[in-house]
Amino acid sequence: MLTIDHLKKHFGFVKAVDDVNLNIKEGEIVSIIGTNGAGKTTLVNLISGYLKPDDGRILFLDKDITHASPYVRIQMGVGRSFQLVQLFGGSTVLDNVRTALFSKYGMIRKGLLPADRYSSITEEAIKILDNFNISDKKGLTPKGLSEGDLKILDIAIAFALKSKLLLLDEPTSGVATSDKFKVMDSIVSAIKREGISTLIIEHDMDIVSGYSDRVVVMHEGRIMAEGKPDDIMENKEVKATVFGIVS
Repeated sequence: MLTIDHLKKHFGFVKAVDDVNLNIKEGEIVSIIGTNGAGKTTLVNLISGYLKPDDGRILFLDKDITHASPYVRIQMGVGRSFQLVQLFGGSTVLDNVRTALFSKYGMIRKGLLPADRYSSITEEAIKILDNFNISDKKGLTPKGLSEGDLKILDIAIAFALKSKLLLLDEPTSGVATSDKFKVMDSIVSAIKREGISTLIIEHDMDIVSGYSDRVVVMHEGRIMAEGKPDDIMENKEVKATVFGIVS
């Protein structure tokens, strides 16, 4: 699905991403962990096209997208949510998802659509909201949603863009502790139902352990370890470097 080949990105003397190699398989959920400044967000910015690498290649579905624009990557199926949710605040939940579908299908103005096509887009948007368990909130604006539901809506919009690979930046950031597992259950069940590959930046180790197929640990721009969640949590080097636990 995704192949990262000897990827490098330096900012002056800072090696933010330093010769990273990574593969993500179809339907796999991979979490990236590491201390602040480890290179996690820079790596995701490179994958999504918001930064250009100094060296290396990015292959998606066997196509070289190293120098493709973010828009081209979105059209190919690379979707991204953001830690700070970006939505159309004055539009309803349904309209936000419907707008994403219009964009995906190249339909900018609903007035240009025949009535039956507009109706089918609306039905598709409601189905997506059903998949994420927020269809009961379709008439609300984002201002009327909880932080958790805002996160779910943000990811539902990326889903509406027909993403084959989702890049999620701290999907439970700002979500109440009591709600974080409900939020992740909604997100992951929809992702797994469609077989979407997912790369998650996450600091919450309960989320990492509970929902990841594989964990990648970054430190000073490099991958220092990767493996099953349980193995990573017991890795002495990871415990010392990332969690400050010396045994």
